[in-house]
Amino acid sequence: MTLNPKKTSNILLLIASFVIVSLILWNTNSFFKKFKEEERLKMEIWATAQSELLQSSEDRDLGNLHVKIFQNNTSTPMILVNKDHSIKVNNITEDEAQDTSYLTKKIVQFQAENTPISIDYKGEQLATLYYGNSEVLNRLKYYPIALLLIIFLFGAVIFFFFKTNKASEQNKLWAGMAKETAHQIGTPLTSLLGWNELLKAENISTSITDEIDKDIMRLQTITERFSKIGSLPKLKEYDIVQETKDAYDYLKLRSSKLIQFSFDSKIESLPVLLNRELYHWTIENLVKNGIDAMRGKGSISIEIIPNGNFVTILVSDSGLGIPKSNFNNIFNPGVTSKKRGWGLGLSLVKRIVEEYHRGKIKVLSSSKEGTIMKISLKVNA
Repeated sequence: MTLNPKKTSNILLLIASFVIVSLILWNTNSFFKKFKEEERLKMEIWATAQSELLQSSEDRDLGNLHVKIFQNNTSTPMILVNKDHSIKVNNITEDEAQDTSYLTKKIVQFQAENTPISIDYKGEQLATLYYGNSEVLNRLKYYPIALLLIIFLFGAVIFFFFKTNKASEQNKLWAGMAKETAHQIGTPLTSLLGWNELLKAENISTSITDEIDKDIMRLQTITERFSKIGSLPKLKEYDIVQETKDAYDYLKLRSSKLIQFSFDSKIESLPVLLNRELYHWTIENLVKNGIDAMRGKGSISIEIIPNGNFVTILVSDSGLGIPKSNFNNIFNPGVTSKKRGWGLGLSLVKRIVEEYHRGKIKVLSSSKEGTIMKISLKVNA
C-alpha cells in the first residue's frame, strides 16, 4: 500500500499538535497543583500563627513574626470561625463581612475549594479556618480553557486558509483548462469557416451551408464562453425577456418532441446588465439539467416575474426532484447525480449568476413532482 505523502504529513502534523497541546495542559495542571499546595502551606502557617495568638496572654510579647505573617496575606480570602461561633474575616470587604447569609455561602464554597484547617491546642479545637482560592489561582484555573480556545481559533484560521487556498487553486485550474479549451477550439473553427466558404463557392445547397454556419456560430459562442471563465466579463444592458427566450428557444428546437416547453413573462421587456453569452449558458445549463432529471420526457417551463428592483426567473421541470439536504450541495464542484458527469454545470451557473452578475440563485422547491430553480437579478434602472 502506497501512502499519500501529503496525507501522511497532515496526520503527523495532527499528532504533533495533539502532543504539544497535551504537554501544555499537563504542565499547566502541574503548575496549578503546585501553586495550590503553596497556598495551603501559607494558610497552615497563618493558622499556626493564629493558634499561638489565641493561646497567648495579653501581656505576652509575640514579636514581629506573627504581625508579618498576618500582614503579608493580602490575596487569599478566609473566614475564621472560633469555638464560640464568632467570625473573623480577611481579604473580604466590610459590607460582605456584615452579611451573615453571604458568609455562610462563602464557607460552603471555601469547603469545596480547599479542606478547612482546624486550629487545635492540647486536643481542644479553638477555631476552624476556611479559605478560598486567591485571585491569581482563580485566573490560572481558567488558563487551560483560554489556551484551548486560542488553539481552536488558530486551528480554524489555518483550516479555512488552506481550504480557501485549495479552492483558489482549483478555480485557477478550471479557468486555465477552460481558456486552453477555447484556444484549442479556435484553430479548427477557423478552418471550418474557410471550408464553408469554399462550399458556398462551389454552389452547394444553401440549406447545407446555412446549417453549417449555425453550427460554426454555436462553436464560436462556446469558445467565447470558455474564454471568459476566470476573468471578469463585461456587462451590457440587454432585454432580460428576449435574451431568456432566445436561449430557451435554441434548446427547444434541438430537444426531443416528448418534452413540452412553455415560456411565460409577466412583462414585455426589462433592461438588465448582462454578459449575453454567459447568461445564455446559465439558462441552457438549467434547462438541460431539468431534461436530464425528467429522463427525456416531461415538461419544462420558464417564468419571468418583476419584483421591485429585481427580476425573478423561474426554471421548472417535472423531474424526480432533489433531496432537501442537497439544496446547497448541488452548487458545489464535483457534486452530480449523473453517472457520467463532472458536476461542474451548476457550479458554473452559481458563479456566473452570483459572482459575475451579482445576483442570487437557489432551489426554490423540489419534490417527486419536479424542481423549481430561482434566479434573481437586479434591474438596470
